Amino acid sequence: MALIKTEDFIASIADALQFISYYHPEDYIQALARAYQQEASPAAKDAIAQILTNSRMCAEGKRPICQDTGIVVAFVKIGMRAQFEGDMTIEQMVNAGVKRAYCHPENTLRASMVEDPAGKRRNTKDNTPAMTYVEMVAGECVEVMIAAKGGGSENKAKLAMLNPNDSIVDWVLAQVPNMGAGWCPPGMLGIGIGGSAEKAMLLAKESLMAPIDIQDLQARGAQTVTEALRLELYTKVNQLGIGAQGLGGLTTVLDVKILEYPTHAASLPVAMIPNCAATRHVHFHLDGAGVAQLTPPSLDSYPDVHWAPSAQAKRVNLATVTREETSTWQIGDTLLLTGKILTGRDAAHKRIQSLLAAGEALPVDFKQRFIYYVGPVDAVGDEAVGPAGPTTATRMDSYTDMMLSTGLLGSIGKAERGEAARAVMATHRSVYLMAVGGAAYLVSKAIKHARVVAFADLGMEAIYEFDVVDMPVTVAVSHDGQSVHESGPAHWKRQIAIHAQASSEH
Repeated sequence: MALIKTEDFIASIADALQFISYYHPEDYIQALARAYQQEASPAAKDAIAQILTNSRMCAEGKRPICQDTGIVVAFVKIGMRAQFEGDMTIEQMVNAGVKRAYCHPENTLRASMVEDPAGKRRNTKDNTPAMTYVEMVAGECVEVMIAAKGGGSENKAKLAMLNPNDSIVDWVLAQVPNMGAGWCPPGMLGIGIGGSAEKAMLLAKESLMAPIDIQDLQARGAQTVTEALRLELYTKVNQLGIGAQGLGGLTTVLDVKILEYPTHAASLPVAMIPNCAATRHVHFHLDGAGVAQLTPPSLDSYPDVHWAPSAQAKRVNLATVTREETSTWQIGDTLLLTGKILTGRDAAHKRIQSLLAAGEALPVDFKQRFIYYVGPVDAVGDEAVGPAGPTTATRMDSYTDMMLSTGLLGSIGKAERGEAARAVMATHRSVYLMAVGGAAYLVSKAIKHARVVAFADLGMEAIYEFDVVDMPVTVAVSHDGQSVHESGPAHWKRQIAIHAQASSEH
């Protein structure tokens, strides 16, 4: 019988969350390295290079892979003969570990959890509570699978109650293009089949805890219906041409994971949850012998990829840039921004809307400026700011006309913009620039100074002014409303189909 000490459990949770904040799983690094070597799309290859470079930097610097350090998800499987010291519940111990990890002074993690979700949405300040799922199993040990799940990918979760004879493949292939790029591909798709609606969602989430092994499965061949389904979906999703960051390319998913459970004869529940480029999870056991020991990936497992700006990138002086100059930028152009940019995201936009509706003056002049959709990690040591990658721009679409009416030249974020927002941009002759999601620490190195200029009470959602030098971005929407997130995937979907046709003829 194992006696699990309360402090050992809490410390193991805290250590695991710090660990996964800066270490990608080794299988993910290797899978992304393969994708980089195979990628034929220059834009996608550049994005993957940024993600791989960022990953190595985070492993060496012990700083978060992504500014969105996630919602904590813990699957805790307790052996029937295991015992716990003390009176704390599993949920209380997990939350104590979360609080310790996210408030660690040497590697502060961003607190993103808000309470009163349908009301005031107050930040809990320590990223609690976690989503904790407890299961009793045979044995005397405790098994923990823990992840930090980013909001961008979590927001793309899908659930369908299909008819028993409906095609799961058809459903998935219809959903993935509609997910856009806010989930930061390349990542994994977790699919849960069966049970009930809530069971299917849990199966999908738990499936994402498994290691990437699709290449091994391809090599030996499918031996079950589920394995055959994984292979079919892996191939067909990548044939969509969505590519890294939705820019168009050969690799959209690195693996497709599936867990299933018996279901009602009249039902076919299917859930799908993507994991982003900031894939963060670890698996450990406690047997009463102390705190879990976690083994970091070897730096030798990283490919020899070190991103640097393209020689063709245009340098932009934000102090002198004009609307006439931005009107010459074409979708797909790579830029290096130097100067001052403002930040703002959901809560700041809502407050600006309230001020304008009340006829009150704004605390910041947006005229001739760029706004960066970001919620940075707090700085530590001599950092100007912590990891500060982009958040999903689509969430700000409904505010586009309001913000551009203030005189903004453009915006910076990740993923696509909606059709209505692009039409508004075209009316204002505004542009949208994309930074790479999953390269937050790399991006932060371009930020030389940061100060809060408005709404300090909003924490990471306050408006900052950043001084940046050579901040890398790509023109994603041009002044006339054209979108690289439409043209890129469409081009690469055609290229993949042409190649497949040529291969079948030979």
